[in-house]
Amino acid sequence: MRNECLNKVEDNASVCTWSEKTQLDKRDSVTEGYTSELWDFTRVNLTQNELQELRNIWAQWDDEAKQLFYQNYGDLPYLQDVKVDRHLFRAMVQFWNLAYSCFTFGDVDLVPTLEEYTTLLCCPRIRGYKAYVRPTSLPAFTKKLVMITGMSEQWNVARVQQKGDSKCILWAVLRDLISTHPDVKKRVDVLSLSIYSMVIFPKALGHIDEAVANLFDRLGKQNTPVPAILAETIRSLSACRRVGEGRFIGCAQLLLVWFHSHFWKLDKVPFRVFFEGYSPLKEAVDMPRRDDISEERWIDILQNLQEEDVMWKAPWLVPNKVLYRCGSFDWVPLPGI
Repeated sequence: MRNECLNKVEDNASVCTWSEKTQLDKRDSVTEGYTSELWDFTRVNLTQNELQELRNIWAQWDDEAKQLFYQNYGDLPYLQDVKVDRHLFRAMVQFWNLAYSCFTFGDVDLVPTLEEYTTLLCCPRIRGYKAYVRPTSLPAFTKKLVMITGMSEQWNVARVQQKGDSKCILWAVLRDLISTHPDVKKRVDVLSLSIYSMVIFPKALGHIDEAVANLFDRLGKQNTPVPAILAETIRSLSACRRVGEGRFIGCAQLLLVWFHSHFWKLDKVPFRVFFEGYSPLKEAVDMPRRDDISEERWIDILQNLQEEDVMWKAPWLVPNKVLYRCGSFDWVPLPGI
């Protein structure tokens, strides 16, 4: 069966035909007779970390240090400059469909994919074949910090704090370390860890959380963080919708870039021809966007979206093989969700 899956490649038209026929024949896995409904207004808290100090550090680096960062951690720095449109984000949350774990905008169902988030982050090192899973046996938080920061265990022990049910270290401590560390590679590592904690997984505001350090420690070991990033986004959206309120602690910046990429027809964004070094995140940062649209107006726009308003595949996503069925098994699930 393995060879059968790997050797069989079909064009888009064949896959679309199969998908439509299978949907008509088999429907989906939700309880028979279920009707998808979006109800109850969700009051989502979108409190973010203040990122100006991160931006200042990046702006002061020379080209050599920046290139080393891009080579090791991809396009993370652009996330610092992605503006979070709170009105749009709060409107989007109202259309998160708990039953199907996707957005239902009018006649359109959409959800971010592993391929899309991997392309957005644009880093060869995170294109590993193993999804990150927290190991059962982990070195102490301070020992991981020793490996990442290059500082002594005593230095790290003195700065680790207990915050709620997890250990953390203040972002201000790492900010000062980035400015003074003599090893450029360690400065790159510490800044990347900071972006993961402050932007991608902003659970503990103003702190670097132990759980993020666990993930970060595995990046160089053929582990990809993308399923964890996407899973946390979906988990947080569902948690907020389920109780009708709550703080979103996924990466709002990535989610908004993904959203705009599928609605380029609405934004009149021209199609970009790929070239070496192309960065979807950089383009998203450079793209001027209106920020004067109210939440109510966004809800009205999203309620009335038609299929022709939406591009099913982001224009920057390189066509590639997609595993959509395995032998006689349809709807192969993505890992990590």
